[in-house]
Amino acid sequence: MRKIRDQFQNRFIQAFVIFLVLILIGTSGYHWLEGMTFIEAMYMTVITISTVGFGEVRTLSSIGRIFTIILILGGGGLAGFAVTVGADYIMSGKWQNYWEKRRHTRMLSELKDHVIVCGFGRVGRNVTDELKVEGVPFIVIDIDPEEAAQATDHGCLAVVGNAANETMLHEVGIDKARALVAAVNSDAENVFITLTARSLQPDIYIVARANYEDSTPKLLRAGANHTIMPYHISGKRIATKLIRPSVADFLDEVVHAGGLEMILEEVYIESGSEFAGKTVAESQIRNQLGITILACRVQEGDFDTRVGPETILQPGGVLIVLGTPKQLSEMMKFARAR
Repeated sequence: MRKIRDQFQNRFIQAFVIFLVLILIGTSGYHWLEGMTFIEAMYMTVITISTVGFGEVRTLSSIGRIFTIILILGGGGLAGFAVTVGADYIMSGKWQNYWEKRRHTRMLSELKDHVIVCGFGRVGRNVTDELKVEGVPFIVIDIDPEEAAQATDHGCLAVVGNAANETMLHEVGIDKARALVAAVNSDAENVFITLTARSLQPDIYIVARANYEDSTPKLLRAGANHTIMPYHISGKRIATKLIRPSVADFLDEVVHAGGLEMILEEVYIESGSEFAGKTVAESQIRNQLGITILACRVQEGDFDTRVGPETILQPGGVLIVLGTPKQLSEMMKFARAR
């Protein structure tokens, strides 16, 4: 972007310098040939070069009129040069590219609480589709310019670069990001991406793709919070569709909010919230909000599906609940710290 801007500025400066030289020559010429004052000579030069059509300040001599013709030709040449520069800039697409890159840079600077998706293959594309549905801001990094271009055509904010590079991760705002998805095709590359991201942002949530089972422990040691094996998950989903098709369809609907009014969601109980420390009965989640609690988990423990009226809603815990979007929105307010 800087190169494009500098090229345009250089051409503009050239035209401006030529204009100043013409003004200087014209002013000096009228002053010397016609005996005009400095102001009269400059005024005569400007109206001649600009061809505005005003009358002569003084009646010119033959030499003065020849000099005026030369100035007019010089002004016309300057105008032609300026038009050529502008037309070349616009027709070549540089102007559009310049503003597109400026908009891109501005959008990068405004990113916060976003997800960084590394790799725009089949997995990365599906991740971005779900993030769009959920309204979560994100940016795509791909080392392949064609893949990055496809991401842009797909309506994604995308950059070309190596996601394992510290400078690149800083450029996409890893210090302000909520999560990172390492979804490139190579397990080794996903390990490097995870290591780099974790070293730059100790608190970021990282989900990494693993193609092979023996890559999972390596990714976890590198700093991933969670690993996903796409082929393993696909196999399980296919089996579920075969054995329990109705259950599979229902889960697809509630998890992805597709068509049904009810949505499956996770709710964090923040310390200092109205729910924190209360029992399920005291919170009136079911009676007042109409939400069904399916399971709960305290900190990093296992999920407990035996949620009863006396179950205490621990600060920092997570509830898996089922409800309408409106009900869930109300519950989120009570679960946040006051």
